Amino acid sequence: MNAMSQPLWLLLLLPAVGAVCALALGRARPDAAKVVALLTALLQAVVTAYLIAPVFSGSAVRVWQIGAAAAARTPLVVEGLSGSLVALTALLGIVAVLASWKVDLRPGSHFALLLLLQAAVTAVFLANELVLFYVAWEAVLIPMYFLIGVWGHEQRRHAAMKFFLFTFAGSALMLVGILLLVAVPGVLAPEGRGVVAAWQPLVFWLLMAGFAVKVPIWPLHTWLPDAHVEAPTAGSIMLAGVLLKMGGYGMLRWAYPLAPEAAAAAGPLLAALGIIGIVYGALMALAQTDLKRLVAYSSVSHMGFFVLAVSVGTQAAYTAAVLVMVAHGLTSALLFLLVGSLYDRTHTRDMSRFGGLVRTIPLWGGTFVFACLASLGLPGLAGFPGELLTVLEGFGRYGWWMGIVAVGVVLAGVYNLRAIRRVGHGAVSAEWADLPDLALHEKVAVTLLVLSIVAMGIYPTLVAVAASGWAGLLVPAGG
Repeated sequence: MNAMSQPLWLLLLLPAVGAVCALALGRARPDAAKVVALLTALLQAVVTAYLIAPVFSGSAVRVWQIGAAAAARTPLVVEGLSGSLVALTALLGIVAVLASWKVDLRPGSHFALLLLLQAAVTAVFLANELVLFYVAWEAVLIPMYFLIGVWGHEQRRHAAMKFFLFTFAGSALMLVGILLLVAVPGVLAPEGRGVVAAWQPLVFWLLMAGFAVKVPIWPLHTWLPDAHVEAPTAGSIMLAGVLLKMGGYGMLRWAYPLAPEAAAAAGPLLAALGIIGIVYGALMALAQTDLKRLVAYSSVSHMGFFVLAVSVGTQAAYTAAVLVMVAHGLTSALLFLLVGSLYDRTHTRDMSRFGGLVRTIPLWGGTFVFACLASLGLPGLAGFPGELLTVLEGFGRYGWWMGIVAVGVVLAGVYNLRAIRRVGHGAVSAEWADLPDLALHEKVAVTLLVLSIVAMGIYPTLVAVAASGWAGLLVPAGG
């Protein structure tokens, strides 16, 4: 094993060991499980910061290996693409534990599954070999299924099964593509330099079947709103924050480098699907009265910007795609945290029943306004740099078709400002006049996300530099 990959195994072992401890202690002392989970998540974040720091300082050696022999020497690797997503996973691991602080139904099992989910997602982002990548990809499905199915809301079993069927069907097709690469002679070019031209379209679209469902790319998104609405708060945070990013990561890390000609040919189609997703997701968000479903459909719209950026195929566009993924992970996590916090107090997500929450619970209300402004892409916050760069690069390739994207941007402003008006402002509902404001554990989680959103909005270069160096290697593959 390459010495470079040995420390990275800690990022998989730490949450796995923490999960075992949380499960064991949770049976005898339920309160101990959350403490173990939080300590594990904090330690994971510290180790992550230490191991991935070279990626952001520019001193890391960029690794771009596809061949089986290279992967055998370096089974785990971190570079400009994965570094930001591993850091995001570590941060949201802490937030998810804090969001679950009041869970009283089998807390040991709940926190164990959260930690196992973090380990599996981290493995997806670090895997430098397709088989290991696929094993980690499938491992993510198990804890997420049980988090939704056991700790979710009224329709949790239906949502969990829908999530499982969609993602498993996409994964099955992706597995066929991986088997072609691994088992069929002549599919891979000599020395693992991508797929031979004749096989590229088939391999590309088989891999994309799994990735497109996970992003999700319209029209394969229909599992997402139900999964978000029925999932517990921590499940929604991890689902929107990092699980959707697995699909985007898979596209950029595997599908595009392995089949560059097929990827270039797919550009216009992916652009069209991305643009449709932007506008469709925004329209559906605008039509919602359920606050959590609104946030869920906004994810479809925001990830449409990622698909559009990838379709452009320039170094700046690939950098924009990474910025969009990280920004959406932070903003959606904050929104789902706030919606979950409000639901715990009111047991409803119907926006028509709220009003004046900025006055009755000012910390929650002020943070909700901030999160909505971040979601609509306010300059100075995390969402602005990536989406602006996507539109600029998209205009360079697709011209005035970006006018349709502008409609989606306007609609994002409408549905976010509408949510602020209906929930935060207006007459104070007597029903919620005495709601308690954010608790200490919620304040800590909110602070972590708010600071990250502001930091990325003011200084996107931190993510962009690491992503840009990696994206420069992909440009020949993207056409």
